Amino acid sequence: MQFRRYAIYHLPGAALGDFGAGWLGWDARTGSTPPRPEGLPDPAGALIEVPRRYGFHATLKAPFRLAEGRRPEDLALALQLLCDHLAPFTLALELRTDWGFVSLRPRQQPPELLALESSLVTRLDEFRAPLTPQEYERRRPDALPDQARRHLEHWGYPFVLELFHYHLTLSGPLPPARAEALRDALAPGLAPLIAEAMPVTSAALMGEDENGFFHLIEDIPLRS
Repeated sequence: MQFRRYAIYHLPGAALGDFGAGWLGWDARTGSTPPRPEGLPDPAGALIEVPRRYGFHATLKAPFRLAEGRRPEDLALALQLLCDHLAPFTLALELRTDWGFVSLRPRQQPPELLALESSLVTRLDEFRAPLTPQEYERRRPDALPDQARRHLEHWGYPFVLELFHYHLTLSGPLPPARAEALRDALAPGLAPLIAEAMPVTSAALMGEDENGFFHLIEDIPLRS
């Protein structure tokens, strides 16, 4: 399959990964539409329209076009070499509403997570094509804080490094009351799945197809 953009994500596995993929209606691991968990609200319209095509994931290096002369297999090899020196860890998750989005976020971001994100953002940036003017403007740079705008200009994405926050998105942007209602509706099904810390043992190389849906290319273990 030919891909127009690439990204590095963390894809939760086991029952939590199945729940998230079923809720969003797209399993990026298998490239299929899984059955939806029972007892949940109808995930129509703004609830999942934005995050669905990305799958249930946390962004580690945001989607980018390959730089001229770079090949997907070279990107995969570079990611493997990085993961050989990065350590697995666990995250204690909580269900939250932040900035109008419902998501799972860690109670704390351990050093291993920050090392993973910063290594992927900086060490793989030679594979990223520069933003086009249209891509740059879509990030609304004039509305960003100064440091976020500098990151956008240098790394192609505003919320990286010291501005990075791991999150597993479960909705598109919603009014506050609707976001809180969705959080409350999802909480009973998610509670047993996040009762124990979630292991993070790999980084996923992803590709975006012509319809805008992301697919797992390779899930690479953290082997340090």
